[in-house]
Amino acid sequence: MVLSSLSFLLSLLVFIFGAIVGSFLNVCIARLPKEESIVSPPSHCPCCNTPIPFYDNIPLISYIFLRGRCRFCGERISPRYFIVEFLMAVFAVLLLNRFGLGLTFFVNFVLVAALIVITFIDVDVRIVPDVISLPGIGLGVLLSVIQYQWPIERLSNLPSPTSSFLGIIIGGGSLLLVAWTYQFFTGIEGMGGGDIKLLAMIGAFLGWPSIPVTLFIASLSGSAVGLIFMLARGVGSKYALPFAPFLCLGALFYLFFGNLLIAIYPLLG
Repeated sequence: MVLSSLSFLLSLLVFIFGAIVGSFLNVCIARLPKEESIVSPPSHCPCCNTPIPFYDNIPLISYIFLRGRCRFCGERISPRYFIVEFLMAVFAVLLLNRFGLGLTFFVNFVLVAALIVITFIDVDVRIVPDVISLPGIGLGVLLSVIQYQWPIERLSNLPSPTSSFLGIIIGGGSLLLVAWTYQFFTGIEGMGGGDIKLLAMIGAFLGWPSIPVTLFIASLSGSAVGLIFMLARGVGSKYALPFAPFLCLGALFYLFFGNLLIAIYPLLG
């Protein structure tokens, strides 16, 4: 009973921590595409620019209490703010249950946070910010080297430095080859450089085995969503969907189910 209570308390604290980080991610999503500082000025209403007091800036709770509206001007606040906070909080608990509280948890927490920011920015403005993906590539390699040289946890999903480097080369190289091939035969740029850097970052954090799984899930889910858009809205086959959210979805799938998928794959043959 005591162990169960402690486990629940830890999960609750991690949920709250995730929601707080999610609140910061909302700042990044709103300001990075505009190349604004994520530190200054303090949080303010996007409609009336009134600074938000601390009691109206409590993750999840404030949005519910204010019913999704600004206290001062009454304008509706995008539900994205609540969604991002909730997603980060839920993923934090899922990571805790999957990896326990240790280095692996925090490394993957950083990865998930980056994937969430990239997803919502790409949906909003069709940009994958280099300020996240490029440092993410270096950080993924650095963390793999640290864990390999000085292993802290016996059970870890962090890749070896070799796997991390191969993840960058295979991840970025595969999409670059696809982009070049598509442009060569059609004369149209079919994939932005941001997607290439994103997949390289995913490979740096998760290692090269994550690349085929990520691409498979991204292609499958992207095709399904594209088909739905075509049928529901009557858009043409050349309607361009942002691809980064589907790459992020594929990376998350690998993060939580990749080892299981790789383990059962020989049994399916």
